[in-house]
Amino acid sequence: MNTTTTTDFAELQGLDLPERPDGPGAAFMLSAGIGCFVLGLFTTLDEASKAVDAFLAPWGPGGVGPLGGKVGLAMIAYFVSLALLLVVWRKKDLDIKRWFWISVGLGCLGVLLTFPLFFQMFAPK
Repeated sequence: MNTTTTTDFAELQGLDLPERPDGPGAAFMLSAGIGCFVLGLFTTLDEASKAVDAFLAPWGPGGVGPLGGKVGLAMIAYFVSLALLLVVWRKKDLDIKRWFWISVGLGCLGVLLTFPLFFQMFAPK
């Protein structure tokens, strides 16, 4: 639970700002981390499996192939998770720092999964 209030900061004392829940901000951060992770996951799975490559290829508009499928699924994961989390967390006061670091972790893992030196380790020989 966030115990910091606007009166704790001297520069904000005279503004009379309303208290707002942290849930929507946490929902946006976590959804971004989920989207990054899904993009990285499908990048690695595409390299590791011909079946995943065949599944992703038709999603690609304009001849980009499996890239369109990876990005499309990452966008779907982002928007679906955002919608669900906003409904669940819209009026909740969460530990925003905790969800920030979880989001950063998911984003970093997603970026790692998109590096060729990493995902090529899973390519069939």
